[in-house]
Amino acid sequence: MLLVYLLATSTYLIVVVSSATSNFYRDFDITWGDGRAKILNNGQLLTLTLDKTSGSGFQSKNQYLFGKIDMQLKLVPGNSAGTVTAYYLSSQGPTHDEIDFEFLGNLSGDPYILHTNVFSQGKGSREQQFYLWFDPTADFHTYSILWNPQRIIFSVDGIPIREFKNLESMGVPFPKNQPMRIYSSLWNADNWATRGGLVKIDWTQAPFTASYRKFNADNACVVSSSSSSSSGGGTSSCSLNSKPTSSSSSTNNNVWLSQELDSRNQRRMKWVKKRYMIYNYCKDRKRFPQGLPPECAY
Repeated sequence: MLLVYLLATSTYLIVVVSSATSNFYRDFDITWGDGRAKILNNGQLLTLTLDKTSGSGFQSKNQYLFGKIDMQLKLVPGNSAGTVTAYYLSSQGPTHDEIDFEFLGNLSGDPYILHTNVFSQGKGSREQQFYLWFDPTADFHTYSILWNPQRIIFSVDGIPIREFKNLESMGVPFPKNQPMRIYSSLWNADNWATRGGLVKIDWTQAPFTASYRKFNADNACVVSSSSSSSSGGGTSSCSLNSKPTSSSSSTNNNVWLSQELDSRNQRRMKWVKKRYMIYNYCKDRKRFPQGLPPECAY
């Protein structure tokens, strides 16, 4: 069943699309890797591979402007030092917006580092890093981005680990005008990924493989250009007062557009930060000797 919600329009036609099942053939394009990326199991599984010659990657067919997006990943097992598996939303250009999950590989027995970042109008430097409370190579786990006009929430298996609020009133840019595609790649980053680049990839362990399944963008604003715009693509956002075109009164798929963390999930996020956060740019006064970024006060 396909449910469509028509939302606010300006340069873009924005629709919230809800589909019963995902399919990698339908939802994504393999963009590089010369055969190292594969879609398997009738579109239900995608794998990326890295060897000494090349990594691989894919991107979504759709662009999104706000959404709740889930993907299950199983990361490179064993000695993954020097490898990075990136899974992120991004627009294009020098003033691009970006919402990042990056998984930094490590030596066998040492934990992966989950690296997060938010770019707005081309400016990033908002890194927070975490260890995970499980082995991300033993099974699939769900990594989620909730992006609405008020906030961005990063979650792992439904547990929020980070929130980036819209603080435009404080002069902090927030991603809200540029549609973004979903991208993922597995690549050689041994010049920086593990212990600052001290540990290199052990190519005798290649090929390295990461796996993906159960992509879900049932609640997301899919953007398509309604017409050529002489303005080059102005601002456009989902309407918080949008109403479904479906006659089903039981469907409430646009709750995420104004979703925030309740008290229980605020406690869960504090638990993650207390036990598993290993870097927070908002605590790095040596990096910001003139003062921490303004969003760090909130």
